[in-house]
Amino acid sequence: MGSQLRRVIVVSLVVAGAAAVASCGPKSTPPPPPTPPAPPPVVYIPPRPLPPLGAAAGLIVPVQAPDGTRKTINTGISSAQTIWNLRSAYNVAALNCQKAEHAEILTGYKKFLVTHKKGLASANTTVDKEYKARYGTAYIRPREAYMTQVYNFYAFPPTLTNFCDAALAMARESLSVKPTELSAFSARSLPKLDLVFDGFYRAYEQYQADAAAWDARYAPSPASSPAAGTAAGPST
Repeated sequence: MGSQLRRVIVVSLVVAGAAAVASCGPKSTPPPPPTPPAPPPVVYIPPRPLPPLGAAAGLIVPVQAPDGTRKTINTGISSAQTIWNLRSAYNVAALNCQKAEHAEILTGYKKFLVTHKKGLASANTTVDKEYKARYGTAYIRPREAYMTQVYNFYAFPPTLTNFCDAALAMARESLSVKPTELSAFSARSLPKLDLVFDGFYRAYEQYQADAAAWDARYAPSPASSPAAGTAAGPST
């Protein structure tokens, strides 16, 4: 029995020693934490295009015909109406172009009225006759309505600076125009002034195209919009 006891004690000591050796050995290193996912790439969204020259959104510009022309208040008017519309444009410039660099416009306009007093009166009388032939005795109202459109056309705020620059060139040229040249001067000057507005129309059409492209690429679809399914408010 003594030998068996000794073997049990020896085995126990061996096991205990092995456990002690194991406990004193190098500890295992815990696995590193998982690598965090990469942040999503930053997507730059450019600002939505804005209308040119501070104009409002939603304007309707005259459509360009295949020959490049646009129908405006000066389309298809008579020679007398051309003279009168030029006088109206000159008047708008004299009243609204108040910067120091445009001072010659008012001076030129005053001289223009004196030099071409008879020609302007004749044009005005002829325009009256043209409206009477078209509208009868009730011609005054449609003529006044048309002239309001003419004045508003030339006084359009977004194009005013460019219009004043064009009117300044016209005013300088008008100083040397003789009374017999009034009709020819008006016929060549009115289209030059209108180039200002044609340039604005082209710029506005480009803005509309750019804004539509921006909306197609960046604007949220109705399904993903937080306001989907609710009544839409007024557009801005």
